[in-house]
Amino acid sequence: MKLLARTTFALMTLSLAAALASHAQNAMGINGQKLVTLHRAVSSQTQPEFTSITLAPGRGMELLQITANFPGKGNVDVLASPSLAQAKEMLDVKDDANGDLGYRLGAAFLVPYPNRIRGPLSADGKTLTAQWQGHTITLPANNIGQKPGAERHAMHGLILKARTDDVRVKEIPGGEQVTGVIHAGNFGGHWLSSTDLDFTITLTAEAVDASIVAKNLGNEAEPIAIGWHPYFNLPSGDRTQARLHVPASMLAQVDNYDNVFPTGKLVPVSGQYDLRAPGGKALAQNFYDDNWSHLDWKNGAVTVQVIDPAAHYAVDIEGISPEIKTIQAYAPPAAKFVAVEDQFNFADPFGKEWGNMNTGMVTLNPGQSTKWHVRLHVFVP
Repeated sequence: MKLLARTTFALMTLSLAAALASHAQNAMGINGQKLVTLHRAVSSQTQPEFTSITLAPGRGMELLQITANFPGKGNVDVLASPSLAQAKEMLDVKDDANGDLGYRLGAAFLVPYPNRIRGPLSADGKTLTAQWQGHTITLPANNIGQKPGAERHAMHGLILKARTDDVRVKEIPGGEQVTGVIHAGNFGGHWLSSTDLDFTITLTAEAVDASIVAKNLGNEAEPIAIGWHPYFNLPSGDRTQARLHVPASMLAQVDNYDNVFPTGKLVPVSGQYDLRAPGGKALAQNFYDDNWSHLDWKNGAVTVQVIDPAAHYAVDIEGISPEIKTIQAYAPPAAKFVAVEDQFNFADPFGKEWGNMNTGMVTLNPGQSTKWHVRLHVFVP
């Protein structure tokens, strides 16, 4: 009886602490909009479960933090991300006009294109052009490699600084859910037609669900791809023994790991790039900034796993939307994270190197919509 009372008191204390933390976080704003925290009390003393999500409606609904409770350990950070105060300084003080630091932390959403796009540069080097079905698309040339001769290019979409309207939080059975809409229009003059993006982020004990529905509200067709850029934490800090499982049989060749531009050639996975074995492959000292395709779907999902055996910790990343055609993974040896990016498209989707291949961009005619949906689970491996 005393044990039950102590357990009940501990759970109530955790719930109160979560509520107080949520209030404090909601008082903080980034890009002029208050942060939103979803939270729930721990319900199991035997199974890991999600406990909170903090996101930034002022920065394209980017997920800044996710926590999960592991019995005997307490809350564990699922994302490799700085404190909220540090995130605010990065995003409100240190960031550039395009919002590029947004994809350097947490889990930024990437619309209407994840990854890289190449094209002829403007005279001032600030924009580039790409061609789609006879239309010219002008994009910010917001990224460049570090080596001499690197080519400036566009990367990671046009909503990194977008503000979200009609943000609403509601309780659901076992958790909470937040919804919001970005009236993206023509993405600041960089895209075709006019687009609304409807976001739904859900927290329950068993899962974190993130979904985006893009709808073409305009009068002409447009290409759309959706993805995200989550940095998954390695709680042990020992990157060499952490493991990555990617159920895919083909790899996109790139020119080098500085530009990371696709050559247009897909090759069968082998060596360090064959991550199909159950339990994945140890990261060791391998560098990854690669794109896998020909994904193995089972039970309606393509499931990537990040496993940290030393921490008795793992996370499933389930791509649920059939439009998800590729997985980009980024894991530099010096870092204590693995970025796993479920995306519709191959890199440089408008590039001539692909010939007539379908590069994953979805064509939305007026009135049509498409959905991106990913679900997370945590477990003890």
